[in-house]
Amino acid sequence: MYLPSLAQLALGSRLKSLSDHFYGAVDEVYRTCGAGVESRWFPVLRFLWEHGETTVSDVATAIGQTHSAVSQLADKLVDAGLVERRKDAQDGRRSLLALTAKGRQALSALGPIWVAVRRGIMQSLGEDGLKTLLAALSATEQALQERPVVEAMLAEHAALTSATLEVVPYEPALKEHFYRLNAQWLERHFRIEDIDRVLLGDPERYVLAPGGAIFFARLAGEVIGTCALLQESPGVYELSKMGVDETFRGMGAGRSLLAAAIAEFHRREGRELFLESNSRLKTALRMYEQAGFVMQPAVRSGSHYERADVYMVYQPAKGQARSAATRA
Repeated sequence: MYLPSLAQLALGSRLKSLSDHFYGAVDEVYRTCGAGVESRWFPVLRFLWEHGETTVSDVATAIGQTHSAVSQLADKLVDAGLVERRKDAQDGRRSLLALTAKGRQALSALGPIWVAVRRGIMQSLGEDGLKTLLAALSATEQALQERPVVEAMLAEHAALTSATLEVVPYEPALKEHFYRLNAQWLERHFRIEDIDRVLLGDPERYVLAPGGAIFFARLAGEVIGTCALLQESPGVYELSKMGVDETFRGMGAGRSLLAAAIAEFHRREGRELFLESNSRLKTALRMYEQAGFVMQPAVRSGSHYERADVYMVYQPAKGQARSAATRA
């Protein structure tokens, strides 16, 4: 399934999907059993049944919903004849919610259905699974009360946007990102070819061991881009496997990686640097041209890639090579 692969980013969507599933299941049971209520009404009706007349604010606090949401739900319950609004005898400026006779009668007939719902959920999830779920929900609710999630998210965003982008060399702990970042753009625009799968799956053997290098762009500990410098033969290198997480585009990761690879080429005193790409990747091609790569009139002879219809060779302007070598 797709949503689980998004982990924290899809937490709200997954919880909503589960919520809708349980709401729908209980509503179907209510309809089948002839109960004139809806599952979304349950928290308010049950609270009023157990605590008597009370304010919208008290109900909202008790069930963890906003004042506006409870007020809107109360209007529906009033229209259904299950709840009524009364003036507070102690404070005429506010109203109280209370069950009507119809509401009390409807709830008093729901005992067998509620028991069936409890037992059915336990049978479906299993006793251990249900305990684990309820414990996790309680722990989550407690954690969100103690550490509001909006504040945490905004603090993390501020840290990311103010952090300095760094380019770091390959280390084994980063191996999975080399595959992940390249697979992301390949699957989006083309497909992962056999040669990609081999090289990305074992970069130490097919990139580093033959004399190449791999770089990663990292922002506040988040790995957001990568590229490789492949040694084809002594002094001849290929710029390859450039990939930047699409959610971090525009932050300079691609240019920083490209600069690092070119600087490494000069540091090694390479004599030729080329790349293969595809004409559909307009933004990347412009970046390569600005860095000194020149479009060649034909595709490279003996290209390993089906998708390659662009061949570019690095031809730095006078002084650019000396400057890069100095920086290296």
